Amino acid sequence: MNNFTYVRATTVKDAVNRAVADQNAMFIGGGTNLVDLLKAFVKEPSQLIDISRLQMQKIEKMANGSLRLGALVTNTAVADHADIRRNYPILTRAILSGASQQIRNIATVGGNLLQKTRCPYYYDPAFPCNKRQPGTGCPAATGINRMHAILGASDQCVAVHPSDMCVALTALDAVVEVAGPQDKRQIPFVDFHRLPENTPQKDSNLAPGELITSVILPPLAFAKSGVYLKLRDRTSYSFALISVAAAVEIVDDKIKDVRLAMGGVAHKPWRATAAEKFLIGKSADISTFTQAANIALEAAQPLADNGYKVELTKRAIRRALTVSAQGGGIA
Repeated sequence: MNNFTYVRATTVKDAVNRAVADQNAMFIGGGTNLVDLLKAFVKEPSQLIDISRLQMQKIEKMANGSLRLGALVTNTAVADHADIRRNYPILTRAILSGASQQIRNIATVGGNLLQKTRCPYYYDPAFPCNKRQPGTGCPAATGINRMHAILGASDQCVAVHPSDMCVALTALDAVVEVAGPQDKRQIPFVDFHRLPENTPQKDSNLAPGELITSVILPPLAFAKSGVYLKLRDRTSYSFALISVAAAVEIVDDKIKDVRLAMGGVAHKPWRATAAEKFLIGKSADISTFTQAANIALEAAQPLADNGYKVELTKRAIRRALTVSAQGGGIA
C-alpha cells in the first residue's frame, strides 16, 4: 500500500505552494475519479492536498455577459443552474448524460477537466502503459481497442478522453482560469488538453503546481440551439463510444456561425474546426451536413476494432447539426 500524507489547504495560494514544494502531491476535490485511481494503485501520490473547502463554489455573472463557474461547483449545480439551462443547454445535456446522479452531486468542474482515461490497460498495473509509465508500451494499439481513438493518436497512446462536459465546453469556446506559483492565467479550452504525441502521460497544459480556479463561459447567443448527442453501449452510467456537441446559427436560410466538437474519438475533446469553416455561408441541409461530417473525419485512422466509429461519428454529426439547425433540443 502507498503511504501518503493528507493536508487541507486554507487558500488557493496555500494549495499552490504546497503542490510546488512537493511535485508528487495531488489536489483532491470531490475525488470521484482520483479515489478510483488510488484504489487501483494507478496513482501513488506522496501527499493529497484537499482543496474542497476553498472559495471556488459559486457560479457568477460577469460584467461582459460571461458566466464564471468556480472549480468546486458540482456537476449537478452546473446542470441545474437557470442561466446555464437557458443559455447553454448543450452543457446541461452533456452533464446529465454522464455518470450517475450520486456522482454528479460530488464531482466538480475542475475535477471533470482532469479526468483520466478509462482505457482498461491504463487502469490495470499488470499491463504496460506509456500513459501510466512512459516507455513501457501501448498494449491497446494492438490489443482490444474498440473504445479507443480514431483521431490524433500516436504510436505512444491511443486512449480517449472520457468527459462529456469537456466536449460541450470545447464547443462553447470556454476558457480555463488557473492559479500558479507565478501568477494567474487563462487557457482557451481548446488548448487546455493535449494530444498524446510522445508524452501521453501529460493530459493537460497545466504547469507544475497550477490549480484550476474557474471556467468561463463566454456569451454565445446561438448556444441556445445547442445539441449534445451521446452514443454508448447502454443508456445508464456508460462512457461514450462517440459524442457530438453542435450549435448552429441560421440567418436568411444560411449558416452564419457554428460550433462542432466530438468526444470519444481522441485523447482530448476534438474541435472540428475545418468542418466549421466549411459550413459558414452554406445552406443548412443534409447534403451540407454530410460534407461537413466527411471533412471532420478526413484524418481518421481507425484501429483493428474501432472502424465502426468513423461512420457512427459521421451519422451523429449529421443528426446533431440537423437538430440544432431546427432550433435545438435533445437529439
